[in-house]
Amino acid sequence: MLPCLQEGPLFRPGPRALFLLALAAMLTARPALAGPLTNLSPEQLCPLATQFEPLPPPPGASPLRPSPAPDPLGRDYRHRLQATAHGWPTRAHWCIWIEPLSQQAAAGRWEQAWLESLQRALASWGELVAFSVVQDPDRAQLQILRRRPPLRGGRASHGRAELSLVRVQRQGSSWQQEPRVQLSLSPGQRPAAMQATALHELGHAFGLWGHSDEPGDAMAAVPGAVPVLELSARDRATLRWLQRQPGLNPPAASQQGRPEPFRTES
Repeated sequence: MLPCLQEGPLFRPGPRALFLLALAAMLTARPALAGPLTNLSPEQLCPLATQFEPLPPPPGASPLRPSPAPDPLGRDYRHRLQATAHGWPTRAHWCIWIEPLSQQAAAGRWEQAWLESLQRALASWGELVAFSVVQDPDRAQLQILRRRPPLRGGRASHGRAELSLVRVQRQGSSWQQEPRVQLSLSPGQRPAAMQATALHELGHAFGLWGHSDEPGDAMAAVPGAVPVLELSARDRATLRWLQRQPGLNPPAASQQGRPEPFRTES
């Protein structure tokens, strides 16, 4: 339960309270989940992970499968996506953990702008993707960090999504295969640029591991002069096509070690 807050001369909510209120607004603004998920809480939808193992490619297989054939009518960019050797890293419902705001008053304004930009990007994808925001990272398949990604090959980036595949056992369930995504989003941008970066990286996180060749798409490989703040018809069509594809294969034999990134996108 969120605390009941009243702002007045004797009380002003701190960064933690504002963060919880922002998450509540994010969830209440989204369309209601349909079917058997409707009346379940985030804790029920997103049980804690008790164990997980890396999921390496099958012996002798390439980590990635060939891209599918293009849409005959050119309505999407499915042909620019690639599945892993275990299948498409998609889910019917995602559990998302967002790094909480710090307790430093001086950083509050910038962190709040970061959260608001992320909220707007999540709201756009929320029209197509079912998700719950959780307060424990062990409940999440997608973790969103408020930090600039480290240099990669000498190249700087304001956002980056890294995909790993894992076998995981969650409370009350048997072993299953899941995508695990870590998304780093820099707070050091203008709000519009931050929202466009979040929109793009969330597309990767939700399964669009590839780039569009059209600058007006949120998933464009090269951003245009004007930040893209809304999903295009091609973005929507591509995600809908992806959602009709089979997800990851059933669990395989146990493997030891740490999960290594299958795919990294900026």
